[in-house]
Amino acid sequence: MWIALAMLPASCAGTGGGGEACAPWRPVLVSEADALSEATARAILAHNRTGRRLCGW
Repeated sequence: MWIALAMLPASCAGTGGGGEACAPWRPVLVSEADALSEATARAILAHNRTGRRLCGW
């Protein structure tokens, strides 16, 4: 789980750029104080990776 959490900030980096389709969507940011299940961490990582790929986060 810690590996997934360590990858989250990298998945959130960027400036955006996917046009109007990406306007309402933002990366999910997590702090060290957040208690996440492994499934939640994986879902956040998938969300952020998709945003990076499609919207240029």
